[in-house]
Amino acid sequence: LAIGGAWGLSAPLVKTATQEGHGALGIALWSAVLSVLVLGGFLTFGGQLRRLPVDAASLRLYAVVGLLGIALPQWASFSGTTHLPAGIMSIIVSLVPVFTLPLALLLRTERFSARRLAGVALGALAIILLIAPGAGSLPDPSLWVWVLVGALAPLLYAFEGMYVAASEARGASAVQVFWAGSVVAVLVLVPLVWAFGGLRPPAFGRGEAAIATAGLMSMGAFVGYIALLRHAGAVFGAQVAYTVTGSGVIWAMVLLGERYSFWVWAALAVLFAGLFLVQPRHAPAEVADVRT
Repeated sequence: LAIGGAWGLSAPLVKTATQEGHGALGIALWSAVLSVLVLGGFLTFGGQLRRLPVDAASLRLYAVVGLLGIALPQWASFSGTTHLPAGIMSIIVSLVPVFTLPLALLLRTERFSARRLAGVALGALAIILLIAPGAGSLPDPSLWVWVLVGALAPLLYAFEGMYVAASEARGASAVQVFWAGSVVAVLVLVPLVWAFGGLRPPAFGRGEAAIATAGLMSMGAFVGYIALLRHAGAVFGAQVAYTVTGSGVIWAMVLLGERYSFWVWAALAVLFAGLFLVQPRHAPAEVADVRT
């Protein structure tokens, strides 16, 4: 609950930053810079930074995490949050398991299961409920395209998760991988911000406080998620998806005053049912690697 509550708070905070004039690329860049500085200090203090693996497999892992796990999905998620209610984005971002299963079936790393495939179908139905004409889920029906842009985030997370699970690079800890990926994300985002704009100089106002708080909450939740997986296993840890989405919706209602139509609540219920079905019934013999 604490991990999901912290992670779920990030969407309303990012929405606050966009309302203060920050662009999606700029928020993504500042978040990555914050991760580099805070986690870099932590790794340096613990003596782990100088022991960072730099073999070819590890460098490829850092590049994939930075590109597909940080820079591009944050751009997609923050772009969606700019135009959509934060609660709806919290629903969309939780589609990672729904996207992961079809990819795993294509790569033959998972066996076909009618039960889990039904969960994927329910995830697709949740998106349809959000973008269907006349459903009244969105403040403006023309915003449906931003639902699809926001859905790129969980799709990219799914691709990244598949790569991380199959990667031969095992020398770096999850925190080391996340820090190195954040460095890659900064290197990717700087030229994008330079080309397309969206970066505001820090003014230490409401928007900047929201970005910093969201970044720190996400990092704290990330560390807690690692501990949860190691102590309770991957299947139990996967239940965080429910608390992230549920708390994201609740935080948006409390902090931003958002209210949703019947169709949004129906989409949330359908998505929760899909997440329940798409999760494996039994824990694997070994705890799965954390998505970084």
